[in-house]
Amino acid sequence: MKKYVPAAGMVIFLACLFASNAFAAGDGSWERVKKSGVLTIGIDDAFPPMEFRNDKNELVGFDIDASKELGKRLGIKVEHIPTVWDTVILSLKSKKFDLVWSGMSVTPDREKEIAFTKPYIMEKQVIVVKAGNKKIKGLKNLGADTVVGVQLGSTSEEALAKLNKKFKGIKKYDKNTDAFLDLKIGRIDALAVDELVGRYYLSQKPGEFTVLSESLLSEPIGIGLRKEDVSLKNKIQQTLDAMFKDGTMKKISIKWFGDDITSWK
Repeated sequence: MKKYVPAAGMVIFLACLFASNAFAAGDGSWERVKKSGVLTIGIDDAFPPMEFRNDKNELVGFDIDASKELGKRLGIKVEHIPTVWDTVILSLKSKKFDLVWSGMSVTPDREKEIAFTKPYIMEKQVIVVKAGNKKIKGLKNLGADTVVGVQLGSTSEEALAKLNKKFKGIKKYDKNTDAFLDLKIGRIDALAVDELVGRYYLSQKPGEFTVLSESLLSEPIGIGLRKEDVSLKNKIQQTLDAMFKDGTMKKISIKWFGDDITSWK
């Protein structure tokens, strides 16, 4: 039997629903950005191939190209603000920038604090070792005699913890570039890292590193915003959807990964 809803109750429900939608649409976040003419974006500027500095110290990468295209379509400039990744959510919530667009994994813990767009990439967390490492051939070989590196505040750090293993040591880094350098010279035995980053380093340094075939976990990548900035989130998502629909995101993906690894849900 269908549950009876009194007419008065239905009127109140609909009034609350419309009021909620009106509030979301009128939160002023998109109008604020539009009026300023600048969309500020928090990034980790040492996260290739998503965002990093080339030999001329210019910011380049997948997220950089995608965000610039989005800004062009919105008719505003984009300003990328490098930030310490371990405090990126705190920096976003304290309004140091409008959003985070930097290969950010969507996790339940993060969703409690901030909002996300729909995922634009699906990726994995993996273990990278030096090429020719005969001791570590799989996750089972990581243990009490292994020193593992990981970036502070990354989901790689969370994925490593979920292995529930005791290591000889865990060395934490502010930037993955420093971690790969230590892996190369033998200060660490293995590195937990985003697959996108790991495979980029493999392509840039052929023969130096190897990615283990087993992954730690798979996760979606999205753009992070403050929960109260609903109208800005909606405008960003609408523009992203158009970029997927006309093949722009696919084109940018092929440029940086040699394939279309984007996700549109």
